Amino acid sequence: MKTFTRLRVAIAVTGLLAGGGAFAVSTTTSHAEDLGAQQLVRPMEDLGRGVVAVRSSATAVQVGWRLLGLDPAGTGFNVYRSAAGGAWTKLNSQTLTGGTNFTDTTANLAQSNAYRVTAVVNGAEQSPSEAFTLSADHAEEPAVRIPLRDGGAVKFVWTGDLDGDGEFDYVIDRQTSPQSIEAYTGKGEFLWEVDLGPNSTNQNNIEPGSATIDVGHNDGVTVYDFNSDGYAEVALKIADGVTFGDGQTWTHANDSRQWMAILDGRTGALLNYSSVPQDYLGDGPMAARFGVGYLDGVTPSLVAYMKNRRDDGGFNLMIAAWKWSGQSLTQQWKWLRGGTDAPDGHNTRIIDVDGDGRDEIAEIGFVLNGDGTLRYSLAGQGIVHGDRFHIADMDPSRPGLEGYGVQQNNASGLREYYYDADTGAMIWQHVLPGTGDIGRGMAGDVDPRFPGMEVWSFDGLYNAASNQLTEPDTSLRPWPQLGLWWDGDATMELLNSGKIEKWNPADPRPTNSLPRLETVGNFGAVTAAQGGPTLVADLFGDWREEAVYTNAAFDELIIFTTDRPSDIRLYTLAHNPAYRNAMTLHGYMQSHHVDYFLGAGMSTPSRPAITY
Repeated sequence: MKTFTRLRVAIAVTGLLAGGGAFAVSTTTSHAEDLGAQQLVRPMEDLGRGVVAVRSSATAVQVGWRLLGLDPAGTGFNVYRSAAGGAWTKLNSQTLTGGTNFTDTTANLAQSNAYRVTAVVNGAEQSPSEAFTLSADHAEEPAVRIPLRDGGAVKFVWTGDLDGDGEFDYVIDRQTSPQSIEAYTGKGEFLWEVDLGPNSTNQNNIEPGSATIDVGHNDGVTVYDFNSDGYAEVALKIADGVTFGDGQTWTHANDSRQWMAILDGRTGALLNYSSVPQDYLGDGPMAARFGVGYLDGVTPSLVAYMKNRRDDGGFNLMIAAWKWSGQSLTQQWKWLRGGTDAPDGHNTRIIDVDGDGRDEIAEIGFVLNGDGTLRYSLAGQGIVHGDRFHIADMDPSRPGLEGYGVQQNNASGLREYYYDADTGAMIWQHVLPGTGDIGRGMAGDVDPRFPGMEVWSFDGLYNAASNQLTEPDTSLRPWPQLGLWWDGDATMELLNSGKIEKWNPADPRPTNSLPRLETVGNFGAVTAAQGGPTLVADLFGDWREEAVYTNAAFDELIIFTTDRPSDIRLYTLAHNPAYRNAMTLHGYMQSHHVDYFLGAGMSTPSRPAITY
């Protein structure tokens, strides 16, 4: 694993975790010349084991569960089954210390079967997890279904532990006119609805209404436990006419005025609010993109990227941050682009680029420090607007994180570029004659023949570290849309237009039709408004990811979860700081990344600097 030049802290805490994990308390530190201060530790969700079971064949059930971020090394697990409500029977003959999944081939699937796991620490079995029940004669499908009320189309889903039970719940949008958002528990219990009112009926993707959410590359909603009390809140951009989950309505005479609101995740009631800065109010309301980061390293902040259009056709850009104390929502800072040459794009990443424990806010062409000051702009190195970019540990042999982005109609002919995410120093660029809108760009390890990740657009697939063109035939390279860890090895699978695919560089094909692992439409799922899933995240089971869709009637979430075994043992991605931040961000849907190299030949990642 790549190490940053910083103070490193190993943490183990003594006690009993929700869901049966145990942990012991000890702290070790080492000196770092460039910091001289203790590494920061961020509080994150006290998650349960997230047990899930799907019928993987006519005779088998695939069971998965979480290894938690602070589980001690060597933690083992036992898997238990209860048939038709009967006694619990242990299924494994020896404690499981490999991948956190198990294939049950002995169940009578004509009856219901419940599964739970217990952690085993130093030979002692801990309290059992919450159980997951697979219904009798359940369909053979790699999916969990969550019922929804009748309603309109869904574009985005957000997740957080709304009710404090240690498992993820769901907030969805409704793309109706006016719009609304709804909340459900992980078991499908409806919690509340917020009506976004008449100022959400203008759904123009560039100049939307003051309460409109989820158009273009904007959202205006996110979910997180902002005050670390064990219950996630909902952050929402509001304006005149929004009616909250308790029936109270926000009123203001000026329809262009906007506020940041924090809602109770259990009831949808307004807890408190803060005014959106009015610097650009003369040009109308601002569309927004929300995310969460630990800008001081220890407490989560709401970060909002906000834009509106001027009469001259240009755009105002403001980025601001707020903190929620549990009682008050306080603006920390705002950054106005003004005349600064700082190119933005269609997705935001909030990630610790320099390894000091504090998160930065990254756009496709610039990065802000956690205090709202400009860290660097890539404009001086020829970068202009583009659709998509990635920040990850793409080259595990090189210190720090790397960035990869693509360009839209760059006059110099610049198509794609690869750079140091900490400093902005350019590593390589690809320049071709003419201009082009390189609308897609991906980063992930899809070719185990070369060390580190690959990066690719429509111009070919390259090994990032060496800048080597590893698949020159653009008809054979994978489509640059979304990645998904699914099949059980360390390399990344691909999620494109409802197809989970596996690119095999050693498998010659006449076209770019890739071997298909699953097709979501075969199970009644439909792609969302932006042509993909409503959410990709590690929601339950082991470290592999889930992809969330709806059915055609929009009265069911269909959460695709892997039905394949894996011997790879990783703590849940939701306890990785970079990945958990990414789960809060939407915009143009993009793949999430952890802050270590996850791919072929990877090293075991160190314990994350978190506490529950």
